[in-house]
Amino acid sequence: MTIDNACVECIINQSRRVSEAIRADDALSKRMVDYVEAAGAQFDFTKSPPEVASSIYETMAEIAGMEDLYGELKAHATEKAKTFIPQLRKELEMSTDQLLTAIKIAVAGNVIDLAAEVTFDLHEEMGKIFETDFAYDDMVPLAQALDQASTLLYIGDNVGEHIFDYLCIETLQELYPKLEISYMVRGNPIINDVTMFEAKEAGFDTLCHLVDSGVNTPGFAYERANKESQELFDSVDLVITKGMGNYECLSPSPRSNLCYLLKVKCNVVANSLGQSVGDIICKMN
Repeated sequence: MTIDNACVECIINQSRRVSEAIRADDALSKRMVDYVEAAGAQFDFTKSPPEVASSIYETMAEIAGMEDLYGELKAHATEKAKTFIPQLRKELEMSTDQLLTAIKIAVAGNVIDLAAEVTFDLHEEMGKIFETDFAYDDMVPLAQALDQASTLLYIGDNVGEHIFDYLCIETLQELYPKLEISYMVRGNPIINDVTMFEAKEAGFDTLCHLVDSGVNTPGFAYERANKESQELFDSVDLVITKGMGNYECLSPSPRSNLCYLLKVKCNVVANSLGQSVGDIICKMN
């Protein structure tokens, strides 16, 4: 999907949140916001929101003199996510439908998004996720696809959320022991998206096949991916993508057997899906 006028204002608002996150002084904050406001007038409306955001965040990082604008907040998000692990493991142990429970755990983690138009409380989401129905519910087709698949590519999204992805993939391995699973991350720090650093820190390199996509976008932009990632994306039996950034880059779907898992956090994505902000989505293409 491509950006619209609402995305322009959203990206400008993101620059203000970045300034707050890095505790920028007034002068630095003004430089960053002024740059994004000026850039907004030149946005390419044939591009997806993550493609537009990539250059914006890279320039903001240069202005701030920082390699990873959200490094501190990502570390905090990881530690916060870990506190839910004992509770979530109990939910999985007690569940009569472990696939549904694992997928809902993964989607609940998608509330950890520092670039979203609307924010949600992780504690509140965890308290209600297992009683919340998918607004777009393709769990049956997803289960059928998993039954038939030999290979799965699971494309990650945000840091903190990746801790919940770990639990989901661990459960998928137990339910489908012959399934070969790859977990894909971003090529470099962009917003609070998961990179090789956080994935290895969480142990994904020993859990499954860990892949660096090579993309500099907060979403899997196929044309920017390295050759290994493109070939993997094209060849696996099933792809699961997490979050709005991946949805924005991969909608409409460029392949069959692709499943979108996300929490809707902006009106543009809500309109695209025909759903509402706050809904949870499990949608096969």
